[in-house]
Order: sequence, then C-alpha cells, then structure tokens
Amino acid sequence: MTQRQLFLTYNAQTSEAPLCFEVSQANGVYLFDEAGKAHIDLIGGISVCNVGHGNRQVIEAIKMQVDHYLHVMVYGEVIQSPQVQYAVALASRLPDKLQSIYFTNSGAEAVEGAMKLAKRATQKSKIISFKKSYHGSTQGALSVMGSEYWQQAFRPLLPDIYQFEYNDHEVLECIDGSTACIILEPVQAEAGVRIPDQQWLRNIRKKCDETGCMLIFDEIQTGFGRTGSLFRFQEIGVIPDILLLGKALGGGMPLGAFISSKETMHLLTHNPLLGHITTFGGHPVCCAAGLAAFNYLVLENLIHSVKAKEELFRALLIHPAIRKLSSCGLLIAVHFDNFETNKKIIDRCIEKGVFTDWFLFADNAMRIAPPLIISEEEIGKACSIILEAINEIEC
Repeated sequence: MTQRQLFLTYNAQTSEAPLCFEVSQANGVYLFDEAGKAHIDLIGGISVCNVGHGNRQVIEAIKMQVDHYLHVMVYGEVIQSPQVQYAVALASRLPDKLQSIYFTNSGAEAVEGAMKLAKRATQKSKIISFKKSYHGSTQGALSVMGSEYWQQAFRPLLPDIYQFEYNDHEVLECIDGSTACIILEPVQAEAGVRIPDQQWLRNIRKKCDETGCMLIFDEIQTGFGRTGSLFRFQEIGVIPDILLLGKALGGGMPLGAFISSKETMHLLTHNPLLGHITTFGGHPVCCAAGLAAFNYLVLENLIHSVKAKEELFRALLIHPAIRKLSSCGLLIAVHFDNFETNKKIIDRCIEKGVFTDWFLFADNAMRIAPPLIISEEEIGKACSIILEAINEIEC
C-alpha cells in the first residue's frame, strides 16, 4: 500500500476529502512533497510556524532539552527550567495583570482552563461568545464556537451560553451581574479576518469592569507578531483579564497557555485542591522550543516588517475575480465569489507550488498566513502563482 492508502486506511480522517499532500521535508517558508517539489507555505501550520520551518535555534533547543529530560511529573508540581524560563520571558512582555502563566497542551485546552477559571473567580455561570468565532473542538470550547453547523451533532453542550453578532453593540446589554466571562477574538480569523471596531472593544472592557465579568481574549491565532504587534491587544489598548495563547507559542511543538493575574490564577489551587490539572501541559521539550522561537522572533525583530509585507500582498493581489481582500498583518483573506471557485483556485495553487487553504466561516476566502520570515521575493513569487491560478480557472 502507498503512504496515501495507508493514511486513508489507518489514520482517522477529519473530512471526506483531505488534501492528502504528502510532506517529505519543511524548511524556511517551503514544504516539500514526496517528489521533492518545493511549495511556498502560505498557511504556516495555521499561524503556527511564525519563525519558519526548521528554525535552527528551535531545533537546537529541542535537542538540548531532550538530552536533559522529557516528561517527569504532571504540570505544576516540580520545577522544570524550560517552563520557568518561558513563563518569565512571556511575563516580561505582558502587563502587570497578566503575569501568571498556566501552560497547556493546546489552544483548545487553554480555552477550557480559562472558562473554568472565570467561573471559579466570579462564582457565576453565564458565558458570552460570538457567531463565526472559533475557539476549539473540545466540549467546552465547542460550546462557545460561533456556528450551529459544527455544534449540532454534539449537543447538549454547556448551558448558559449566549451568542451575539461580532461587533454588535447589542452584546453590551447582556453583560450583567450574572456573567462569568465574555470570550472573543480581537480579530476574527476563521470568519475571513474580521477586525472589530476599537471603541466596541473598549465599551466591552468598561462594561466588564462595571459588572465584574471577566474579559477573555483568544489570541491563539493572532499572537506572536501575526497581526503586526507581539499581541493584538497591545495595538488596540484593551487589556483582557485572561489571555489565551497557542499555535505559534510552541515554535512548532504542541503548546497552549492561559494567562491571568497571580491572584486570580491562585484560585485554582484550593476549593478544590488541583482545580485544574494536566499531565503533559507545559512539556519541557515544547517549552524549550517555544522559548527559542520566542527569543528568535524578538531578537530578529520579525514583527517590524509584518505591516510592509501585508501591504505588498495587498498591492500584488489585484484581479477582477478577487471580490475583497481583508487583512490584519500577515493574516489575510482573499475573497472570491463562492467556495467552488475558491477551492478550484486553491487546488491549482497547490499544483503550481503554493500551499494554501480556506477559512471555516468564510469558505469563499483563501487563507494567507505564511511564516513571518517570508521575503519580499517569495511574496512576489507566491502572488504571481495565485494570479496565474485565477486566470487558468477563470478561463
């Protein structure tokens, strides 16, 4: 049997038509298929590989940590230097109210931990989320996902969840004394890169302060330079009570985190004891890799050029078939008439050497979220291939 046949036979599938792109190697901004053909990676592992594939500092950090120890104990009981060092590095770049980091295995687990923390801190149960939001596929995270299409097969989900349209001021009336938290993305990624009104976010922050509701920002996709700042909340001047990180946090290794104040996070230590636990969360190898990627991101000042690269994509991707291009840094959605057209263009791009896909809640839009190290020359080449693919499909 071929690798493709083995994959389809023995690996559980997430869709009836997986891409079945066989990766043999990845380096920089390139993925190489089984035949050795290079493809410019415009997905970046869904905003994971911000410092590029095969980053030498990340690889060396992994090798060094493997020589010391792998898993030794469940999270939170013993001192593991990669966890400590990474927590210190993150805290040094975060405001005073976000200084206590709880490492998890993934972004979805960070969502779960944050929801529990908000309920524990407020002693309330009501949670507010938004339509076309994506927070993960676990039961709790799925409960606040903004789409009945993905929820309906798994109900009943968590009760006391209220959903509103993103950027709609009606939500302000629902935030009251019974609300534990409101969870939102400072940029809605899977909705096709929707940027909220900054005053709307400020109004939400003000209402949360007035009612004792906790504000959770899901920066799992937008963190680590993706939008042009280290974290999106820094650009908009609204500080959450709980910050969620994942994806690029691990430098290519599985890692998530929810972050709050020391006082708030301490509530998970008693009544009950071990209020939130994880066996592998903050795995030392993952933390070592994440810290190396974080240091590389900062020291190489990769964030500085993100906005200019965004503008280059916008300047080059002009075509009558492109109905709209929405972007926030190197998180870009290229909108076409419908999913069928978009899928044909995506498939042709992959054939021609550009790896991309679509958005969950905007399936008519092509995703562009490359490693932040992508060069202007590589952007130009990728855009030329995209335009060629459009012309070939249009014909």
